[in-house]
Amino acid sequence: MAKMLALLAAAAGLTLTPATAQADDNVRIELTFSADALDRSRVAGLAHRPSLREATLDDKVRIASISKLAVGVAVMRLVDKGALDLDRDVALYLGWPVRHPAFPTTKITLRMLLSHQSGLQDDAGYFLPLDANLADLLAKPEAWDMGHEPGSYFRYANVNYPLVAAIMEAATDRRFDRIMIEEVFEPLKIPACYNWSGCTNGAAKDAITLYRPDGRIARDDWIGEPDQCAYVAASDGRCDLEFYLPGRNGSAFSPQGGLRISAGGLARLGQMLLNGGDGLMRPESFAELIRAQWRFDGSNGDDDNGYFTAFGLGVQRIEQGERVWIGHPGEAYGLRAGLWVDRAAGEGVVRIVTGVAEDDPVGHCLVTCP
Repeated sequence: MAKMLALLAAAAGLTLTPATAQADDNVRIELTFSADALDRSRVAGLAHRPSLREATLDDKVRIASISKLAVGVAVMRLVDKGALDLDRDVALYLGWPVRHPAFPTTKITLRMLLSHQSGLQDDAGYFLPLDANLADLLAKPEAWDMGHEPGSYFRYANVNYPLVAAIMEAATDRRFDRIMIEEVFEPLKIPACYNWSGCTNGAAKDAITLYRPDGRIARDDWIGEPDQCAYVAASDGRCDLEFYLPGRNGSAFSPQGGLRISAGGLARLGQMLLNGGDGLMRPESFAELIRAQWRFDGSNGDDDNGYFTAFGLGVQRIEQGERVWIGHPGEAYGLRAGLWVDRAAGEGVVRIVTGVAEDDPVGHCLVTCP
């Protein structure tokens, strides 16, 4: 088990150091699980420092890019219901053009977006205020990798997922936050939400506050700074969903990284992966979710110095010979986290660490890290 945790810690971007080398109040959570049980857990640190509230497995935390995995699951639910098609031109859902300016005749699909092969890049940004229009962002040339046609090259880009969220909304006439609750979290009985929209009243006050290494607040101090917006606010600072444009924005709930979920909730999501979908989707759809839609061949993508070697539909794959881990890392606002499962072995692990410096290693080694 120790070797497994070292592998997964490295893949999730965690550098394992002695506890004495870390600030005592940084949160450190490690939870292993099987398909039907939580096996072992270790929780240390303070969820909120001024109040000295200790972290627990049930405290929600902004889990960063692990959010993308849950979006992939919701998309496959909608595929099974006939609301979405992975290979349809997404412009047909949205009612406005989505085209790479250097390759205007090539359609862009959900399969490309979910597997980071759409041609989009993050240089134009991906956080939009409530009243913004995603089409305006995509009209900027810097939003696109001009050297590669959609479908031909992997480039990890957060902006893919606000566009996925807008497509989900346009296809279902439902807001993204509600789609995620109804299609994923309620069926799995996971109390979770995106950017706090849809979580129970007061849930944010029990969040794990994210701190910078120097102690500054990064996100989610709902006790010390209670007047916060549960979404990305409008351009004039107002926090009112009447400004939101379903099917036109997609960013206000941060589908790329805004999921608030506990370590226990992540383990339940991992058990769904171990159980082949837990009835959430057809077996064929689950197989498509986790299948490598892209695998690095030396030239067909930006592997980020070995960090990315294979990717499914919102699911990262770490392929170590016969052993394959599926899941996703999360890295933002001082947090390093990972949800990983080995389906063949029936094992899974959740790891969460806070207070990590932004320039600390982010998992560019897959077996052991210095």
